[in-house]
Formats: sequence, C-alpha cells, structure tokens
Amino acid sequence: MGKQGSPKSSRPGSLSFDASSNLEYQLRWEKAVLGKGFKNNIVKYGSYKGVCNSKRHTWWLHRHIRSIIFTFLLMGFLFLLDSLMFSLFNPSFLKTSQAPGKSHEQEGRNTAYNDEGKSPVMYSRLLQMASVSLAERELEQKESKYWKQPFRQASMWKPCADIKGRDKNSRNGFILVSSNGGLNQQRVAVCNAVAVASLLNATLVIPKFLYSNVWKDPSQFSDIYQEETFMNILKDDIDIVKELPSHLKSIDFEAIGSLVTDADLSKEATPEEYIKNILPILLKNGVVHFLGFGNRLGFDPLPSDLQKLRCKCNFHALKYVLKIQKTASLLVKRIRKNEAAKSMLDKQLLGNFISDVPSNEHTSKYLALHLRFEVDMVAYSMCDFGGGENEIRELQAYREEHFPLLLERLKKTKPISPMELRTMGRCPLTPEEAALVLAGLGFDQGTYIYLAGSQIYGGKSRMHSLTGLYPNLVTKEDLLSPSELAPFRNFSSQLAALDFIACASSDVFAMTDSGSQLSSLVSGFRIYYGGGNAPNLRPSKKRLAAILQENSTIRWHSFESRIRKMIEEGQRVHTRSKGRSIYRQPRCKECMCQHV
Repeated sequence: MGKQGSPKSSRPGSLSFDASSNLEYQLRWEKAVLGKGFKNNIVKYGSYKGVCNSKRHTWWLHRHIRSIIFTFLLMGFLFLLDSLMFSLFNPSFLKTSQAPGKSHEQEGRNTAYNDEGKSPVMYSRLLQMASVSLAERELEQKESKYWKQPFRQASMWKPCADIKGRDKNSRNGFILVSSNGGLNQQRVAVCNAVAVASLLNATLVIPKFLYSNVWKDPSQFSDIYQEETFMNILKDDIDIVKELPSHLKSIDFEAIGSLVTDADLSKEATPEEYIKNILPILLKNGVVHFLGFGNRLGFDPLPSDLQKLRCKCNFHALKYVLKIQKTASLLVKRIRKNEAAKSMLDKQLLGNFISDVPSNEHTSKYLALHLRFEVDMVAYSMCDFGGGENEIRELQAYREEHFPLLLERLKKTKPISPMELRTMGRCPLTPEEAALVLAGLGFDQGTYIYLAGSQIYGGKSRMHSLTGLYPNLVTKEDLLSPSELAPFRNFSSQLAALDFIACASSDVFAMTDSGSQLSSLVSGFRIYYGGGNAPNLRPSKKRLAAILQENSTIRWHSFESRIRKMIEEGQRVHTRSKGRSIYRQPRCKECMCQHV
C-alpha cells in the first residue's frame, strides 16, 4: 500500500480523480450541501443548453437571460466548492490550518512533523469521499447501526465466575510476586499469581509492582486496587496476606535458590512445569519469589477450577481504589451529561460514584477509541507512515536509543520492506486509518469520541485527518481540570486506569490493535458485564491493509461494504478458542454461563 504523495509535495497524487469520479462526487456534494431542490434546478436549467445555440429561439434567450446567468453562477459556485473540498485534506492546506481548540495529546518527541507543521496524508482521496459520505448522512440524519451489538446470541452469556472454587489448602509456604510492565500487564500477572498460588497450595502475598524506567511509576497494589476487597472476594479460594512473616523478610532469596525469573519458566508454562520445577523449591524453602512475573501461565491445558479462579480475580476481585473510581466517574458523567448508571458495567467500574437511580435527563452516547500510535509502537514496527526523510531519521534514532537489540537482530535476518510489513498487517493503524474505518461504519461527524492512550506520534498535525472528520474528540485532559488530574500526575498506571474505565463504560469501544493488553482486557470486561449490549469494534490490520491498497481506485460504497464485513466478522459470538486468553474472550464455561 503506497502512500499517496509525499508531505513535501504541494498536492498528493491521490487527488487525481478520473472524470467519472469527479462528476459523481460533485453531484453528491450538490445533494449533500445544497439539498435536493438546488440539484433539481441544475438539471432543469441544464436542459436549456442546446436551445441557446439556435437562432430560431433568440427571443427565448432574452426572456430567460436571468435564469441562464443564475445557472452559470451556480455552476461556478459548485466548482469553487469542489476545489475547496479537494484542498481540505491536502497536506499544504493542513500545514496552515489550525488544530481544534482542545489539546488532544502532548507534543513529546514529535519533531519530524511539528517542526515542518505538515501532516502526512496517505489516503487523501478516501478522506475526501469519507467527508462527502458523512455530510450526506448528516443531511439524511442516518445513525450508524454499530452502536448496537448485531448478534442476539451475545445477550445469552451471563457472568458466573464468582462461584467458590475448590477448597483451599495453603500449607506449602508463601508465594511472593514482583510484576513488571504497565497497568494491564500487572493485572494479568496478579490473576496468574492467584492461580499459581492455588495450584501449589501456597499463601499469596499481595503482589508488588516493579518500578520501570519506561513507565516511571512507583504505584503499588494498594495505590490502584482495593486490597481488602481483593482479599475478601478470594478468601474462600486462597489465603492472601499483606506481607511475608517476619522470619522470611530478611532472607536472601537468590542465595537459597528461591528466586525465580522469567528466564526460569517457559512462556505460558503448563501446570506440570510448576509442579515439577517450582513446587520442590517451595517445599524446601517455604517461599518462592517470582521476579518480573509476567505471561508465565498458559490457558490450555489448565484445570477448570484454576481457569475459573483467574476469571474471578480479573472480573470480580480487582476493583479500582475509590480515588480512581471517583475521578473516572467525572469523565463518564461529563461525556454523557448524565449521572445515572446505564448498565452493570457502570456499577462494576464506578461503584457508588454513579447513581443507580434512572434519570430523565438526556444521555449522550460516546465511542471510546484506543489509538495505539505512540512513538515506541511506531518505531518498533519498522513501518513507513508517510512522514518522509524526517520520519525515517527520527524513528531510526529512537530505535538506536531504545531498541538496540532489535537493530542487532535485524542485521542477522533478511529485511522486510515497509510495504510488505503493511500487507502482512504488522503496522500500527494511523489516526487517519482509524478515521476511515469509523467513517466506513457510518459514525456521523457529531459522534463523541473519547481518545484513550498516551502521546500520539506526530503530535497535533498527525491528528488532523481524524479531528477533521470527527471534531468532537476529547481526552481526559480535556474533560478534567488540572486540579482534578493533579493526584495522578507522574503515575502512568493510575492515569491508564482512568482510560480503562472510560473505555469499558463507553457505548462502543473501538481498538486499532487487538493485541494490546488494554484493548484485550477492556473488550473482555465489556463481554463479561455488557449483557450483550456493549459492542467492540476490532479491525483486522491485514484485511484493512488489503482494502487500503486499492485507495486510488476503490469506490466509497465498496469501501464501506468491505469495512463493515470485516468488523461484523470480528463481532460474531463464539466460545473461547483453545489457547486464547480468558481475559479477552471470557465466553467459556469457566467464566460465563450460557442461557438459552
């Protein structure tokens, strides 16, 4: 999928329509902008064109001269309007246009785009057609059908992971877990630790969170989750204590062989590996410390009671602390303009900070978008995003500083071109591509969009394509005052928790990378508590790349049709496939009950 013109060019090549395409979209704009009445007049006046050339009807020319002049003036206006729309998504236009009044992201390391003030536009033609389509929908007052879950079977699945599991028998010692990563990686680690403690008949110490130079967040478990609730909900399944007994606190775990790192365990290890390699250490020393514990417990094969326990931990035991719930409730209320809970999701996520009393006030719907287009994601992908030489130099410098091992590994392998990477579906979706997907699904320009995530690579200029089509886009920085955000400054995990709740509570959740932990956990949470009325939009990057490769020739109707088919296939209701995460796909007998 090639880009449609360099940011340095004055006009992208993708704006070169064929004659029929020009005529088609000029007529559509007449309908969308001027209404049917003007369009009918154009046809009416055009029918007189041949008559004016006949000498026999000179008298008619004098009689209708005012109508003819009006016709030419109208055609001139339409020509100017068409030219304006062509320039709307032109990088040279975007260079001088002002960004929306809201601050949608921090600038960060965005020198490649911000210094030149240009926005790389890869699909100018599609963006123009999207703008035409959305204008037509606005005129006809059509609402997207994707505000609702399309498959009735989704409502047949109900939560039931909070049932008591097997009897606890915590006599083999203590398990201490120090988890790395961000908020969502740590959440998965906690749930896995609960299952491992049950498997080994051990007492779990409240997990610790390691400080990371990447996340730079000193938050611990009690800063994010309600400790007492966690311990109380799981008390019938495993023993949990806040600290090690005093006689074990001063032990050198490494010296006695009780320190276990990720290098000592297979990725997605089986229960047998824990029984064979970890249990002997636990029985010998009375304690095991899992350092950097992450994705080290597989999903299959796993005893049903352990699978259920992981679901119980994730969906019931891990409640955000009151400080996070209170501030997240402000986010949700300010978007909806309503303080009443809409679903079980709201009560589970916001607790007592949202009213369960129905309100007569109007409730605004909103779509949450998790746009994973941060600089580290972009740099690691090795893809091309239309930023030209500046982008290439900047991303290479970032890789040299942050991903030296990646560069060493790439030297030993056959290089894959950016075009091939995109075709394989291995490139993060840009804000521009996300906008096209939403437009293809028929979400109108008035749609309220909550944008989750951190710094967008490319800064405000990179967001122009998205905010141009969807101006009602907000972030937590837009909705919360500096004083309301102050308690969360310098705590990235706590800020991420606000995004988690705002996304999970939304009417529709759209993701651009289904492999991310936040997207996986949020979509799973919406399936578990959504009652079949919390749709998730999950594009296939590989299929989308194939569609976008035809950007210079594809008609908008065909684009819409293929986008919708792609999304609907991802929304089909099915039970969890073998080996798949129960956090993302909880429709299985261990987590949910199916009612016919």
